[in-house]
Amino acid sequence: MKRILPRVLMAPAVLTLFLWMIVPLLMTLYFSFVNYNLMQPGERTFAGIENFHYFVTDPDFWPAVWNTLMLIGSVIIITVVGGVLLALLVNEPFPGRGIVRVLLISPFFVMPAVNALLWKHMMMNPIYGVLADLWRFFGATPVDWLTDVPLFSIIIMVAWQWLPFACLIFITSLQSLDREQMEAARMDGATGPQRFFYLTIPHLGRPMAVVIMIEMIFLLGIFAEIAITTNGGPGNESTNMTYLIFKQSLMNFDVGVASAGALFAVVFANIVAVFLIRIIGKNLD
Repeated sequence: MKRILPRVLMAPAVLTLFLWMIVPLLMTLYFSFVNYNLMQPGERTFAGIENFHYFVTDPDFWPAVWNTLMLIGSVIIITVVGGVLLALLVNEPFPGRGIVRVLLISPFFVMPAVNALLWKHMMMNPIYGVLADLWRFFGATPVDWLTDVPLFSIIIMVAWQWLPFACLIFITSLQSLDREQMEAARMDGATGPQRFFYLTIPHLGRPMAVVIMIEMIFLLGIFAEIAITTNGGPGNESTNMTYLIFKQSLMNFDVGVASAGALFAVVFANIVAVFLIRIIGKNLD
């Protein structure tokens, strides 16, 4: 009885969580095999793999896959490298360190839509943006960021928001770094770069793995920054998998193709996750 009671008490929560996950997945699986357009909601004929074929042969498909990989890879590199450097910088005691840490972390709490609007109008506007004024101050022609380099602009926005998260994780990890070991290495003649690469980086190995995995999960679903700033354009230069699915579902009203794309996105996410887990696991071992 003592063994059964905890399981009985946990059963409602487990069942609710199971239904919360499995019902949307089954509905998506169902719609991916039928012709279902919101303009004709009464017609639901069996389509087989037609929806998958249509999604994969879409001219925007491979550019969207490439843009998604570029977005994930670039943001992870920027946040991990920048987060480590910033964490090392603010880890040392100096006047006002507490205020600086709060300012460093604050961008992470900005909503994605607000982040996109801030960069679109305040920073990257080619007429009155801060970057345009900076360019003119040095006698250069302002850059129309969202038109000339749309994907790079999205990467900057997203990296700016996720850099504080990585920095916070690394700062917390550096607090447990053995100071006596670092001092012993310094007394033995180890230079600053040697202490960094042979002591600090190995110590930050597991926090780096955590940052990479969490960021990868969330970066696969980047949408607000693209929808508010570039709408996936010009052309398909800043379209990722999430925005491509959005275009198929809400712009073309094709739920069947969008559901097929969603299933492909799930498979794509798992492939990327397995790839990263193996790489990170080997490095940690």
